[in-house]
Amino acid sequence: MSKRKTIKAFFKKKDVSNSEIRTPVAVETNVNTSIPDEHPSKCPKLQFEEIDRDPGTRKQICEFPINKQDEIRRAYLINGPYQPKDIVYPYNNDTHHRRFQPLWFISHEDWLEYSPSTDALYCLPCYLFSKKPIGRPGSDVFISTGFNNWKKVKDGMNCPLIRHEGKEPNSPHKIAVKCCEDLQNYSRHIDKLIEKQTSKKLENNRLRLKTSIECARWLAFQACAFRGHDESLDSKNRGNFIELIKFTSTFNDKVASVVLENAPGNAKYTLPTIQKEILHILANNVQNAIREEIGDAKFCILVDEARDESKKEQMAIILRFVDKEGFIKERFFHVVHVRDTTALTLKNEICAVLSRYNLHIENIRSQGYDGASNMRGEWNGLQALFLKDYPYAYYVHCMAHKLQLPLVTASREVKDVHQFFDHLVNIINIVVGSSKRSDELQHAQAEQVENMIASNEIETGRVINTISEEGANYKQRGDAKGAYQVLTSFEFILILHLMKEIIGITNVLCQALQQQSQDLLNAMHLVSTTKSLIQELRDDGWEPLLASVISFCEQHEIDIPDMNARYTKGRGRYRRQDDNLTMEHHFRIGIFTVAIDFQLQELKSRFCELTTELSKIYFLIDRLIRLVLTLPISTATTERAFSAMKLLKTRLRNRMEDEFLADNMIVYIEKEIAGNFTIEMIMDEFYSMKNRRQT
Repeated sequence: MSKRKTIKAFFKKKDVSNSEIRTPVAVETNVNTSIPDEHPSKCPKLQFEEIDRDPGTRKQICEFPINKQDEIRRAYLINGPYQPKDIVYPYNNDTHHRRFQPLWFISHEDWLEYSPSTDALYCLPCYLFSKKPIGRPGSDVFISTGFNNWKKVKDGMNCPLIRHEGKEPNSPHKIAVKCCEDLQNYSRHIDKLIEKQTSKKLENNRLRLKTSIECARWLAFQACAFRGHDESLDSKNRGNFIELIKFTSTFNDKVASVVLENAPGNAKYTLPTIQKEILHILANNVQNAIREEIGDAKFCILVDEARDESKKEQMAIILRFVDKEGFIKERFFHVVHVRDTTALTLKNEICAVLSRYNLHIENIRSQGYDGASNMRGEWNGLQALFLKDYPYAYYVHCMAHKLQLPLVTASREVKDVHQFFDHLVNIINIVVGSSKRSDELQHAQAEQVENMIASNEIETGRVINTISEEGANYKQRGDAKGAYQVLTSFEFILILHLMKEIIGITNVLCQALQQQSQDLLNAMHLVSTTKSLIQELRDDGWEPLLASVISFCEQHEIDIPDMNARYTKGRGRYRRQDDNLTMEHHFRIGIFTVAIDFQLQELKSRFCELTTELSKIYFLIDRLIRLVLTLPISTATTERAFSAMKLLKTRLRNRMEDEFLADNMIVYIEKEIAGNFTIEMIMDEFYSMKNRRQT
């Protein structure tokens, strides 16, 4: 029986004599082509003519054979960027005779190269991992053509060397640097093999997250609620967020295969915490974008407070500034919940928000508030506290609020006008006090809609007269009869037409003052124009107004008093006549002139001419023009912010957290900025917030 063979018998050592060992012949080069021992087969020796250190004369990487490109890349990386320092750098041909400075090697030592043959700069990583030219201007400057415009190098953040590196983590230069690191680190090659095995899983994760981000951003832009009352699988309405994902998946089979029930339990990206994180990333990016938009410029703060649906006091902060292109911008920056509205509390919260985003408080050049005592107080108001620490933070009272005060004053001080508004409120309450009366009014208007368009007829009196005769009880009939008598009186019609004229004139100014791009000089010009129009109405407007009122009364069969008859004051036993006071005198002097005089007096006192001096002094200097444009006109932007808050925090959403409310408002109001962020940027920040599943 033969001896059993072991496995070692199949592998016999071969005796190799020393004469059979071949020693490779080294080729002299100016490149260190040593290859790591762990992969000797992948690193053959390179010929001298294949490696040219001068960036201006070397071949492009795409011109080498594909199977040799990685070895050529390694050879260049071992030698590093070509940075000759012991040579004389030539001057260029411009008038300032600029030339390359060796100190630039220190700032960009990892990638910057200089070519003596072309007197230009190049980027080694971008050269090594560049593709074929795409034909776009400037795409191959640091790869093949070279950069030698020396005057732009000292242009601060606009320096072409800094811009070439890029701010974003996925800039072409940083991607090339990452490829160089991966090529030098052999262990990364093993990682890439592992990543290829799970690429499908990672692709699904990114698609799932992208869908969640797009749905969250769309809901924020439309001021819609995210969550539902019941988000279980059996629910018929799982909330806007999940329902929107389901709706999106119906148009894309690829999305439908990875979201909701088809997603793994630990990577669905639909939890409320995920929704809040996505929205917070968007809001934070908007605030950072506004911060970069302001830069080092001076700015103004517009502040106001209001209660939300849950009775919390919320303070809105608006920043007004002039951007680099010279346009006036008012940006909603933040909303903060404050426990009280004292001036000191508001100041501390404002300073905390500005400091958090590195906005220097000493750059505040104006404050814009309404007329509340805690804001405009001369000694302890918010504006006074800021002025104590920052004397250049001038306080400007909201001009839109100022414009409302003359109208309120006229309605209070002129007795007949005050009674007119009281009667008007009573008439409105009677007509719209019930759905039945409101329907009767709409029905009456529908019957005569064509005539109303042609002749401006109004059928309100007919409805009130019907209520006075057919009301449900004596109180309704009595109130309607009294309202009908007031409504069909000549004095009521006169004041109605007068207030229509006055409010029509001031409404143009009111709308202009609420524009975000409004500046101080134009605003004061509009105020001056409004004063002139009201003065013109006082001087020449009585006769046209009286003719219009008489025509209206004749058209609606309203009694017209004799204008030359004596005016009777009072009622009942207190009635008395004045021989020197006619009805026309009462209507023209006692109502028309007095009401307009109160308007003019209030406008002149509240919009004094001292404010215009600032704009007259600074019109020649750009820096001071920007300061004048920064001064606020009104706080209308804060009022718009509170209108948005009412859309977002409703009765059904009154448990919304303060941070979630602030993020919602920022994204909704500044959707123009929030819409510019790419999905990749948001996903990168989302995964950098904490340790998550790899994407």
